[in-house]
Amino acid sequence: MTAAASHHHFMTLALRLAAKGRGKTSPNPMVGALVVRNGRIVGRGHHRGPGQPHAEILALKQAGRRAKGATLYVTLEPCCHLLKRTPPCVPAVVQSGVRQVVVAMTDPNPMVKGRGIAALRRAAITVTTGIAREEAAQLNRAYLHWVRTGRPYVTLKAGMTLDGKVATATGESQWITGPRARHDVHRIRSQADAVIVGVGTVLKDNPLLTVRLAADPRRPVPRQPLRVVLDSTLRTPPSSTVCAMQDRVKSLIVTTNRASLSRRRLFERAGVEVVSLSTKKGRVSLPALMTMLGRRGITSVLVEGGSTVNAAALQEKLIDHVVLYLAPTLMGGQDAKAVIGGRSPKRLAQALQLRHVTVRRIGDDVVVEGDL
Repeated sequence: MTAAASHHHFMTLALRLAAKGRGKTSPNPMVGALVVRNGRIVGRGHHRGPGQPHAEILALKQAGRRAKGATLYVTLEPCCHLLKRTPPCVPAVVQSGVRQVVVAMTDPNPMVKGRGIAALRRAAITVTTGIAREEAAQLNRAYLHWVRTGRPYVTLKAGMTLDGKVATATGESQWITGPRARHDVHRIRSQADAVIVGVGTVLKDNPLLTVRLAADPRRPVPRQPLRVVLDSTLRTPPSSTVCAMQDRVKSLIVTTNRASLSRRRLFERAGVEVVSLSTKKGRVSLPALMTMLGRRGITSVLVEGGSTVNAAALQEKLIDHVVLYLAPTLMGGQDAKAVIGGRSPKRLAQALQLRHVTVRRIGDDVVVEGDL
């Protein structure tokens, strides 16, 4: 095996390790590390969550003395700054005695951004970069987007009929897709920092918006996304399930100055946080919402909000990724709710084009995904 092929092989294994942290590390990136000596892995580690040891530290600790003269593979540039909960990794890497460090990609975080690699080279360690860079960037696309823009990476998810309907004219929507597709929604929800719906969805469906991957639906998993409700006049009933379980699953109701102070106090007494933002056409400004969530360390968002919210988010060019679950049914009727509300464009050329499209079967349904 050539050196390049060997590097790619071990980096692929390190990326698989990193992916074990999916849905657990935010606002930190997922990172995996391997220590390899004479072609054998002698240390493994992946970042498990904020405040926990970084992947490099875990791999070097497992390797112990065998790290001397070895090669360290790491999926993201080691950190060298002090503004975090754990010690910087570069000094530990230098002290371990590794001869070479192979890095998939530099960290775009302004506090790192090449400084970790430069510090390793100053310590006479050979550093190779760019091995499996695209795969590493894809794994941490939410983190990279958040660092670059200050806003979370936004995925729009919807379940619909083959002709693009999400509800009948009377509002009936449960359930268009099958049980396996609905379970898959919980998987992608578990990877998001926040879930966004409009108040219309709350009033119609009274959704829990929790991640329920266990057999017992009343037992949500420990790490839950923040439940965000867009409600410009505070029509959300304080008795709704989105206001329940605040000790385990937090909710944030985003409103405007159109909402009364007395209504706000109702939610605050129930332990539900209410934030007022600027308006756009009478509704909550979605760009202001994303900026606010980004400042809170929310790196990824799942929009599950119904046709009105879907249309607004797309119009504002805030959607980065789309996941559509298509049931093999035809509803028909122009009065049925379409997956994207609002007005259609005047010309076909104005339609949004998905990139990097993938299609998969799940039960009787089909999942179409793509980037915008």
